[in-house]
Amino acid sequence: MQDAAQQRIAAVTGGGRGIGAAVAKRLATDGFHVIVADVDAANAAAVTENIVSDGGSAEASCFDVADRAAVQRWRDETLTSHGRLDLVVNNAMWIRYGAIVDMSESDVDRMIDVGLKGVVWMVQAAAEAMTPQGSGAIINVSSPAAVRATADAGIYGAIKGAISSLTWQMSSELGRQGIRVNAVVPGAVPTEGARQLVDDAGYELRRAKTPLGRLGAPEDIANAVSFLASDRASFINGHLLTVDGGLIAS
Repeated sequence: MQDAAQQRIAAVTGGGRGIGAAVAKRLATDGFHVIVADVDAANAAAVTENIVSDGGSAEASCFDVADRAAVQRWRDETLTSHGRLDLVVNNAMWIRYGAIVDMSESDVDRMIDVGLKGVVWMVQAAAEAMTPQGSGAIINVSSPAAVRATADAGIYGAIKGAISSLTWQMSSELGRQGIRVNAVVPGAVPTEGARQLVDDAGYELRRAKTPLGRLGAPEDIANAVSFLASDRASFINGHLLTVDGGLIAS
């Protein structure tokens, strides 16, 4: 295990389940001390306990990324406890699928608050922590829905399109401070949460459209995040790494 003073600090939002949990576990394996951030304290604690029981280093943190003041408090607490922040993975998202004409104001507001504004607040917090270090990395999570029509995903696709654009813009702005900003673009990954929104028939349709002929696994996305967070990607900035089995290209 690394010396505590040298250990890199990573935060994963939406880290309490699904892709976020897989990312948190992989980063711990890579040697990061992982802050498992989630609005659900029990889920964050469970993932943290799993990482620690496997010999990794982690802590749970419960806050809502849509709350800018809460994000700033988290940043301050992290710097007080650890003195640095090396990686932020913006994975948290709140999703409602539906025809655009049927989307309620409250659903649209919550999707934007978590999926877009929450990323902005986390990027601000990360930049303020990383700029004095002269180094750091931010990895966002976009979607194929940002660039191709997907049934009942108009608002979701628009938000993920904004995340792709934000990734490019911030890679230029923050790259000058030594902070790399990239994104992963997952294909269909049938996590527990996603299966509450997409049924078996929907996933079979997604599988059939994927050239590799299978659905993704959370570990597929975690592997991509691991690469972008590593020194092997030290000259990669402003890149959207598609991890979708060829879905976008088909």
